[in-house]
Amino acid sequence: MLLNLLNSILRKLAKGVLNKYHPDIFGITGSIGKSSTKEAVFCVLSSRFNVRANYKNYNNEIGVPLTILGVVKSPGRSVLGWVKVISRGLSLIWFRSSYPDILVLEMGADKPGDIQYLVELAPCKVGILTYISLAHTELFKTLKRIAQEKRIIISHLKRDGFAILNYDSPLVMENAGVTRAETITYGFKEGADLRATDVNVISESGSLIPFGLNFKVNYKGSSVPVFLPGFISRAAIPAALAGLAAGLINGINLVEGAEALKKCAPMPGHMRPILGIKKTLIIDDTYNSSPEPARSAIETLASLPAKAHRIAVLGDMLELGQETESAHREIGFRVAEHGLDFLITVGEASKHTAEAAREAGLDENKIASFAKSSEAGKFLQEKMREGDVVLVKGSQGSRMEKIVKEIMAEPLEAEKLLVRQDKYWLMR
Repeated sequence: MLLNLLNSILRKLAKGVLNKYHPDIFGITGSIGKSSTKEAVFCVLSSRFNVRANYKNYNNEIGVPLTILGVVKSPGRSVLGWVKVISRGLSLIWFRSSYPDILVLEMGADKPGDIQYLVELAPCKVGILTYISLAHTELFKTLKRIAQEKRIIISHLKRDGFAILNYDSPLVMENAGVTRAETITYGFKEGADLRATDVNVISESGSLIPFGLNFKVNYKGSSVPVFLPGFISRAAIPAALAGLAAGLINGINLVEGAEALKKCAPMPGHMRPILGIKKTLIIDDTYNSSPEPARSAIETLASLPAKAHRIAVLGDMLELGQETESAHREIGFRVAEHGLDFLITVGEASKHTAEAAREAGLDENKIASFAKSSEAGKFLQEKMREGDVVLVKGSQGSRMEKIVKEIMAEPLEAEKLLVRQDKYWLMR
């Protein structure tokens, strides 16, 4: 009851603010890549405009209104805190104040109806659809229903709007016809309007952490080099391309956009390279997990040079419903197929990953399974040797960031480098 009342108040305040200031809204959704795309779009657009984007993962019916109101931290259970939020909203409506030209709003969907709710609250000038794949299937049940939900981000656009679409996602392109807006596509495949080629991970001699990722973006017959400092995964490139597309819509050419992207850094828990104990490299991908990102992360791990071993530490992928066993087994097959040196799993569902890797030929002595991330972290500490590269990945509920904290070279830097380090999460 109280939550519904709060949602209603926040919605009315947010609508009132949008109706007064009329910012251009860039809405972003998809099964994967939303947060990284939000950051890239923000980096490019903020090089020329006053832009605001969601704080952390404020992408739901409470987080999006808070972003619109300019609140960077939810009051949680503080009544006084919510009174201050409401006062701020009323002040923005009653008095003229400085307000962003553009809002970059990540819009999440945990259940059917979420995207419709958010675009009715904040209708978009530009809708960005990053990827459609298995995620949250526990409530959506099928990929078709996921696609129907996600495509609302482009189907609600007006004719004078823009749809930015991932050309590499078959389900995105299958649903491209639902929009009346002008479309711009991006991806690796030939046929994309903005196409990435010549991808390389740049490493410095003697450094454990790769220097960054470079590629060329091809658009209307021209080619521009792009460098992403600190990034190591090809998965970062689609987000960068979407950022460049957003820039083009607002008159920022590719050269300017590429320069702006140099200011982007890997987000905590998003394939972020971190120095580990014993002179090792950790790939921290602990923000969340689903089948497609897990496959991509394993491919990245397999492609990186390692002086010693490549170790995959994989936690449960949650909210997959009836796809849980088959999805986890497929990841196990991928681990064996890519010839990784050791597999550690965390959680009940990930036992299927271990079982499949064993069936696919990974030696029994190179597999270990644990119920909790804390147990896996202690085992990994003993297992690691100088020169190892360790991928740590899992859904939020698996709390895999605890493992990274256990094995990172500078644990005092955890608050700055890792996800879920505030008091709320540390107490859980």
